Amino acid sequence: MHTRVGKFIAKKVSGESFRAYIPPFLPPNPAIDLDQLARPLEKAAQALAQLNTMATSIPNTSLFIYMYVRKEALLSSQIEGTQSSFSDLMLFEHHQKPAVSLGDVEEVSNYVKAIHHGLKRLDEGFPLSLRLLKEIHAVLLSGGRGKHHQPGEFRKSQNWIGGTRPGNALFVPPPVENLTDCLGNLEHFLHDNTLPVLIKAGIAHVQFETIHPFLDGNGRLGRLLITLLLTEGGLLDQAVLYLSLYLKQNRHIYYDLLQEVRTEGTWETWLEFFLTGVIASSQQAIKTAERINQLFADDIAKINKLGRARYSCEKVFEYLKQLPQVSVPLLAEALNITAPTARSALNHLLELGIIIEITGKQRDKVYLYKKYLHLLEEGAEPIG
Repeated sequence: MHTRVGKFIAKKVSGESFRAYIPPFLPPNPAIDLDQLARPLEKAAQALAQLNTMATSIPNTSLFIYMYVRKEALLSSQIEGTQSSFSDLMLFEHHQKPAVSLGDVEEVSNYVKAIHHGLKRLDEGFPLSLRLLKEIHAVLLSGGRGKHHQPGEFRKSQNWIGGTRPGNALFVPPPVENLTDCLGNLEHFLHDNTLPVLIKAGIAHVQFETIHPFLDGNGRLGRLLITLLLTEGGLLDQAVLYLSLYLKQNRHIYYDLLQEVRTEGTWETWLEFFLTGVIASSQQAIKTAERINQLFADDIAKINKLGRARYSCEKVFEYLKQLPQVSVPLLAEALNITAPTARSALNHLLELGIIIEITGKQRDKVYLYKKYLHLLEEGAEPIG
């Protein structure tokens, strides 16, 4: 029997009728046509292998992962409507005041913590399971605006996507009474090793988004689920593949394809789009790492030509890799150096063209490692 397409059931709330969608159980039936996907699947696997090689061979692996995780957190949160920038996030994490709402930046910062929590638990041998997803969700929605949306708990009421209520929504996920069965099947599928890991990740992401098991944070957690599956499945040695930039740039196609899977069962079309995203995201990550490392190499070569000042300049330069926007007082405190030493180092870096001063003021100057920040922020501008 053809069971790729789920069913809509009629429900009522406050006297208004609406239709909620219950997805069919996984794996899809009829089975996924792997022959149709053979070429993009092979190319995606090769792209991931190249990404793994890059991640272990570059001189700044830990820094790259540190920054890349933050870029993913930023992009995934932007898809959900936050307005934080890369600079805002890093200022917030270094206890400085960001330019936008603290709530927006806190949401992104929580996403960083959620990624680390999930990867740490997998590294400890904890299985990818509903329990782990609830743990990650609790971190994702801790504090701030998320605390009112049942952090770490599956929803106990009907939610919907688009519109102001279920009756005028674009999509209504399964009712609460169907959640247990839907989630139980999803968890079972997460442990199904009969499909290639990349195919499984693409399918699981759609099913999670369709079930929408939490009151809030489903989009962010559903995108994180992809990285968790690829890491657990051995395709990623380091957590350096994230699809949110690709999905942000193609978000209208992304949403359309999710809906087509639900109504038409077009899994192969979605999976081809997904695999193309894996290829594009892998290539983009490799290119970004290469450009950042070339920038660092060029700038340290300039610093090495300095005399005695090079030692304090190197120290400040290393700190700029973690926080590209600084001031004299911030550096003096963070690096335990005197204000005159910090000022002198910044002036040297300014003369070398490595940083710029962005206030134009005589006092309370702020310095920016602009070329580096530009590379980090590519594609991460808030959605207008």
